[in-house]
Amino acid sequence: MPLSGTRASTHTALVGHSSPVTPFAQVVPGYTLRFPHDEGSHPDFRIEWWYVTGWLEGEAGPLGFQITFFRARPELKEDNPSAFVPRQILVAHAAVSDPRAGKLMHAQRAARDAFALAGADQGRTRVWVDDWVLEERDGSYSARIAARDFSLELTLEPTQPPLLQGEGGMSRKGPRPQSASYYYSLPQLRVRAILARVQGRQALTGRAWLDHEWSSQYMDERAKGWDWIGINLDDGGALMAFRMRDQQGSSLWAGGTHRRADGSVRLFASDDIRFTPRRRWRSPRTGTDYPIVFLVQAGALELMLEPLMDDQENDTRATTGTIYWEGAVRALRDGNPIGRGYLELTGYWRPLNL
Repeated sequence: MPLSGTRASTHTALVGHSSPVTPFAQVVPGYTLRFPHDEGSHPDFRIEWWYVTGWLEGEAGPLGFQITFFRARPELKEDNPSAFVPRQILVAHAAVSDPRAGKLMHAQRAARDAFALAGADQGRTRVWVDDWVLEERDGSYSARIAARDFSLELTLEPTQPPLLQGEGGMSRKGPRPQSASYYYSLPQLRVRAILARVQGRQALTGRAWLDHEWSSQYMDERAKGWDWIGINLDDGGALMAFRMRDQQGSSLWAGGTHRRADGSVRLFASDDIRFTPRRRWRSPRTGTDYPIVFLVQAGALELMLEPLMDDQENDTRATTGTIYWEGAVRALRDGNPIGRGYLELTGYWRPLNL
């Protein structure tokens, strides 16, 4: 279904009554993602993010990095014309995992979209908060992050077409169909980077993964958080897998996608995915206990995930009000490396509320 038709019909259904509260577009079956149009912002939806993770290689060994730009549409009365009303909120996170430092270097920013302080373009990827930016030009992506303790400049070149997650890009997040997102990934991105710190500037290369996801009702009300992986496999394939956890820590829902080296794709049902913790780590700052080594089973595919370093806890209470573990991991099979990627663990500090 064309984008305009999907959004127009949804919008009409939501605003057909006289409620002054912001209407939000809904994720519905049958919508076909369009590229490059859907690489841009979708402001009718409540939440959206562009999430880049990767590994970089330098003379001193490997590093991990992540950059995330969030867009959130607050629930507001639509009849307020003031330019000071925050119709969209933009949040950005950035972190570098360096085993020599022993913990994350991280930074965060937030701003409303008024007065060009922040924004997210429609129809193409360009999202920014102050002088932090992620954008696409002529098929390649670039990012610039200037934090107090480090700066990061990235060039990201796609080597594969977008990988649609879920059924045609509609990714279910719970037993109820309304808990869903539109979701695609760009795995196996070729990266060139400049990392500047007090010690000096480094030119680095590596591989990365970009996720773009948008929704208005992401989590089932019974979910408290999720475990997620995006792994660039050494054979050129890619694996995404996740599980949503309930209040007791059990799997409420799961899903995933495996793009094989030959380009064929396997979509996993909820019952196909297993996350089995094998080792835990307790944060010395928050006391939060995280499972940071996992055996992950996705159908017949089985791999062990081991972190680049244990302490990759990210404190983002200043912008999103939560603390989570998000870090670089190696994927192993029978003790042999088969890939690298990222593991995200939310809802362990406190139940996550999107």
